[in-house]
This record gives sequence, structure tokens and C-alpha cells, in this order.
Amino acid sequence: MKRLLQHIAFILLISPVAFAQVSFEASVSKKTLGINERLRVDFKMNQDGDNFSPPSFENFRVIGGPNQSVSNSWINGKRSYSKSYSYFLSPRKKGKLTIGQATIEIDGETYKTSPIRIEVSEAVATPNQNNGIDYQASENIHLVTEISNSRPYINQAVSVVYKLYFSPKVNVSNLGEIESPEYTNFWSHRIPISRLEIQRGTYKNETYNYVVWKKMVLYPQQSGELSLDPLTMDVTVEVPTNRMDFFRNRIYTQVPKTLSTGKRTIRVRPFPKEGQPANFSGAVGNFDLKVSTSKSELKASESLQAEVKVSGKGNLKLFSLPKLVVPSALEQYDPEQNESVKTNLSGMNGSRSDTYTLVPQFQGKYPIPPIAFSYFDPISKQYKTLQSKELIVNVTEGPLNKVTTNSPSNTSIGPSKNNISQVGSRFRFIQLNTSLVPISKKGFFKSQWFYLGLLLPIFLVPVLLIAVRKKKDYNADTRGVRLRKANRLAKKYLSEAKKNLTKKETFYIALERALHNYLKAKISIETAEFSKEKIEALLAKHQVTEAVIADFIKLLEHCELTRYAPTTEGAMQSDYQLAIQVISKIDKYIS
Repeated sequence: MKRLLQHIAFILLISPVAFAQVSFEASVSKKTLGINERLRVDFKMNQDGDNFSPPSFENFRVIGGPNQSVSNSWINGKRSYSKSYSYFLSPRKKGKLTIGQATIEIDGETYKTSPIRIEVSEAVATPNQNNGIDYQASENIHLVTEISNSRPYINQAVSVVYKLYFSPKVNVSNLGEIESPEYTNFWSHRIPISRLEIQRGTYKNETYNYVVWKKMVLYPQQSGELSLDPLTMDVTVEVPTNRMDFFRNRIYTQVPKTLSTGKRTIRVRPFPKEGQPANFSGAVGNFDLKVSTSKSELKASESLQAEVKVSGKGNLKLFSLPKLVVPSALEQYDPEQNESVKTNLSGMNGSRSDTYTLVPQFQGKYPIPPIAFSYFDPISKQYKTLQSKELIVNVTEGPLNKVTTNSPSNTSIGPSKNNISQVGSRFRFIQLNTSLVPISKKGFFKSQWFYLGLLLPIFLVPVLLIAVRKKKDYNADTRGVRLRKANRLAKKYLSEAKKNLTKKETFYIALERALHNYLKAKISIETAEFSKEKIEALLAKHQVTEAVIADFIKLLEHCELTRYAPTTEGAMQSDYQLAIQVISKIDKYIS
């Protein structure tokens, strides 16, 4: 009986808890905050449970927690139980964010909290302080943006340095970037920082320690007021307390903080309109111009390189180099672009160049006219124009240009023009006497041409369909297309040799020149200065087979030997066909 009474008493004691309604809710310290503030979220229940699962906290950074607390009390014979999980969060971005559902199992049932909407705004000037420790942390740490020039011209370098200042009274750790600026309307370059170094400096007339967190070089691309978005960081600040440890060392308390630089404005000035050269392409800084050639004297069909180089300090990557203009008798290939540019806090410095390959076709002296290059100097606030010197290319050997041989000068720029012969009246080309024939009274409508015009499209449609199908089959034959393309290329380079099949010496000179020019065009090398071993190595590098390389070298050697030895027209024809085959085969490997 005594044991029965004990069981009844126990049941009566726990019955208020057993039959109490289960509660599992989420609450936050604030629903509106700045991106540099933090909030606390609590998941609270009135009965103990298992398998607690927090939300993913997407778009938030967990800077503290989970902290667990339990409260169990008896008041007037009634038991009160409470358990909570607490997290401290920092938002990763602005906007309307959601804290998702948390789950827990209580007495075999799964309970969920309701989602909570949070609105995150711009960084606030003074984040809400929770206690004295938090206030001390805020007062002793500052994230600032240092801008070298807030009134630059378009395309003038602006350095931006982000520094974290902290008082010697506190320590910092766990630095992390939350939100980075996008630098809209700027060309940007980040200068890498190998490691953070603590340095000593002054902030608001007080001595501070600081670290350089980020270095950027910006080039504004338009005039007007341009905004720099804020940089936002998470930092753990270690604030000293009044407590001491066993060894009489001061105990520090860690305070997580979110810092923001705030928005900054750069007012960009446009280029002055007064005195702006017509050839100005947006170059800003201080530059030098150099135009040079690898040779000043050479033979026809040999090649030379002409280099247009701009060097100095400024926006080297953000403008076009001036183009090289040469006489029409010099065959010009697309330039090879090179740059050697370094970027530091003061901006870009180094050089850029375009290297053109030129191949003269005829004897003569050909001028390369001066090139003009204009840039804007932001220091003197003036436009400056540089001009290169005229260069002369002297072609000593080769065929004569028949078009320009009888002209007063054979150094014309651009295509040659023939003089128009004028005999008698200068308007002799105008026909004054006409022989007009009256139009037949019978109209075109319902005539035999009219009906022929109607029927002709009907007959043309199947012809066009057949032609289109043939064209598709023709293009689908990729191997045949490449072969035909290679043959055309070979015949293009060998056209001059073909014209001189009856003249032994001229033929082999032209054949050798064609082989060299082909390699110049395909591999961009000056083969006349290379040994046969070097040419073999270059072709092997492009995976040309040994048999094809051997035929190519054999042809070169044959051109040198046969030029001064007797030969037959049949042998010349055989060498010509072999050259076509060799060039076609090489072109399959070097595309």
C-alpha cells in the first residue's frame, strides 16, 4: 500500500508537465539592422527534446553559438521548465533575408519553428551597443578607405588602400571579408598582399596599430560622380577585462564585430576639349614613342620586322597603338602584339609594342612615313604629341617594279596610280551624238519574254536545289577542303616560280624564295637567317613528319646547287610539283 501511494503521488507531481502543451519557438533581438550590426536568435522550448537541428543560416555568418541554457524551477508547487539554444549572427548582404526553420523531437514528435524575416539596410554610422565591452571594441577599431586622388581625369590611375586601424589596447583576430566592392565604371586591378603585417600609424591624431587589408588600382572609365561601394569585414576584437589569471596576466574577452568603410565618391573630370588632337585615343600619363626596323637594307622577298613601341607610365593597357603605314610595294602582315606592363599603387608602367613583318617585292628605296601618337598629361593638364622619324628601307636586289619604273618616284604610299592619257579635248569621253531607237508600240505584257520570265523560275528552282546539295557535299568533305586550300596556298607562293619555268636561275631563286616566304607566313620566322637544322627543328616542333621535312630540306638544297649547274626543263617541272606537294602537306600540320 505504501508503494502504491508513492506511485500515485509521483504521477500527480509530473502530470502538469506531462499534459502541458509543447511549445517550440524562435525569437530575434531585432528584425531591422544595418549590415555592420549583429543580432541574436533564440530557439526556446518548454520541454526537453532530442536531435535539435538549427537552420542553415543562409546569408548569415555565425559569429557566436550555439549557447545552451536550461531553467528548471518549482513555484507554488508547479514545475516550470525552459531550454534554449542561442546564436549570434552577422548578415552577409543587404536586403530582405530569412532565418529558416529549426526542428527538434519531443516525445517522439517533430516540432518546427516559424521562419523569421529580417531586413538588412546600409551600414549604420554607430552600431547599437549591447554592453560596455562591445562599446570598447567599437571605439578602438576602425576600417577606413584611403584614396590617392578624389578628383582624377578619365583613365588616370587612382590607388585605393583599405586599412584596419586598432588601438594598442586591444588585439584583433579572425579577419574575414563579407562584402566586396564591385568597382562599377572602373577598370580595376588588385595588388596582391603576401601577408598581413602590423604597422604603427596615426588615426585622428592618435597612435594606432594597423594592417593593410587590400590594395586596388582603379582607372575611371567615365566622367562625373562615381561611387565606391563599401567594404564590409568581420573581426574578432579581444578587449581586456579587470580579471587576472593565475599568473597575474590580464584576461581578454572576445567580441565579434562587423565593420564597414561606408560609401565613397570620386569626382572624375572629363578630358579638356580645347587642343585635343584628332588622333587622341585615350592615352593618359607620360609616354615615349619608338619606331624601328630590324634591317635597313635587304634583298627582295627577304623579310624584316618593323616595331611600333610605346613605353612609359600611364594606362598602357587601355588604348590602341598607332598603326604602321607602309608603301604598297612592301607586303605587310598582321602585327604580333607584345606587352611588358607592371602595375603597382602608382599605376601601370612598362611598354607595349606591335611588331609587323614586311616583305618587299621589288628593288628600290621605300620610306616608312613618321607615326604620330598623342596622349594627355594630367600633371601639366595638356595634350602632347610624339612623332617618329621617317625610316628608309633599301631593297638592293630583286625584280624591278614595272608600274613605277618610269615614274618620277617609286616610293608612293598605297596602291599605284596610272596617269590618264588626254588626247585632244579633255572631255573626249563624253558621247555627244546619240543613236536612240524608239520603243516598240507592243508592250512587254503578254509578250514571249513575259511568259519566258514566268516559266524561268520554275526551271531554276530544281537547279538551285541540286547546286545547294552539291555545295553541302563539297563542304562536308573536310579532308578534301583542307587539301584544296593547301594546294591553293602552295600555288600562291609558287606563282612567280611557275612564270619562270623556262629560265633556270630565275626559277630556282623564285622557288627558294617561295619556300622561305611560306615558312615566314606560317611560323612568323626569318628563315633566311636560320640554318637547315633550325628549320628542321621548327617543323618537327609542329609535328611535321620526317619524310615531309626531308623533302623540304632536299628542295632547299636542290635550289642552291642547281642554280649554278646544268638541268632540264623536265627536272624544273618535277621540282615545281614536289614543292606544291610539300607545302600542301606541311599546311595540314601547321593550320
